[in-house]
This record gives sequence, C-alpha cells and structure tokens, in this order.
Amino acid sequence: MTVKAVRKDPHDLSMTLDADFDATPERVWQLWADPRQLERWWGPPTYPATITRHDLTPGGRVEYHMTGPNGDQPHAYWDVQEVDPPHSLVVRDGFANEDGSVNREMPSNEFRVTIEEVSVGRTRMSIVSTFPSTEAMEQLLAMGMEQGLTEAVGQIDAILAEDDEEPRQDRP
Repeated sequence: MTVKAVRKDPHDLSMTLDADFDATPERVWQLWADPRQLERWWGPPTYPATITRHDLTPGGRVEYHMTGPNGDQPHAYWDVQEVDPPHSLVVRDGFANEDGSVNREMPSNEFRVTIEEVSVGRTRMSIVSTFPSTEAMEQLLAMGMEQGLTEAVGQIDAILAEDDEEPRQDRP
C-alpha cells in the first residue's frame, strides 16, 4: 500500500497523510491535474467521485460529487488557493449543495498537497488537512475522513501500474 503514515494532531488541528509512489513528481501531479485521472482515485472505492468542474488555477474551482453504494450523492468543492505544478496545491475543501453552492451546515477544511522526489523515480505525496476548529476536525473525522482518504490514495498504485502496461512507441 502506498500510504506510509497518517498523523492526527489535535493541538495543531491537522491531519497529515504521507504516501510514496514509484513515479516521478510530474506523473503524480497528473493525478490531480487531469480530471479523468482524479475521479479514478478521489474518493474511496465505495464512494467514487465524478468531477463536474475542474479549474486547477489560483482562484479556480473544482466541483464533484461522490456516489455511494445506495445511490446517495454528496456534493463537494475545492476553492483553489495556490498551485505550483508539479510541487504543490492548496485548496479550501468543503461540502456543497446540489446546485454547487456552499453547504454552510457542514464544516470545511484547507488541505495542502506537496509532491517531492525522494529518490530517482520515487515520489512522496503529503496531504495536510487543517481544520478551523476542534469541532470541525472531530466532525469530519467521525464522518470517516481518515479512512476515506487512506482508501482513496490507496487506489493510486493501480493507476500508475497501468503506465507500465501501455505499449511504448519505441517498441516493435
């Protein structure tokens, strides 16, 4: 499994997930930058994501919904704060109503993604979620945020393995 560690820090109101991949930082960045690749892994296997808007530029927005095993479709969004391909991404992550408006009854958080090469062909991706309050952190963790993110990121290896299976142009 690619996930190496998940650390929760109630003092700093944060949760950090670290994952390592046999891929370049540029390849790992594509998992965020390409909406079709993003929806293949963002969300746990039982709640796959459908990306309906993908503007991964500062001030842009990503909108999506997940479809649960019983057909429920929680909606969410990212308001993009910072983008530095292929190194980092910062977004405000929140729940949305069906029309895309912010669901103010649910807590939001900010997450920072950092992508760095740790050795040739090996990349570490860290996702640090920061919560606005202890209550927001507790509510999101109680909803399964840690397990969901761990399962979601755990799907990335299969996507990267497909790269090795694709025929190369230089092969006869």
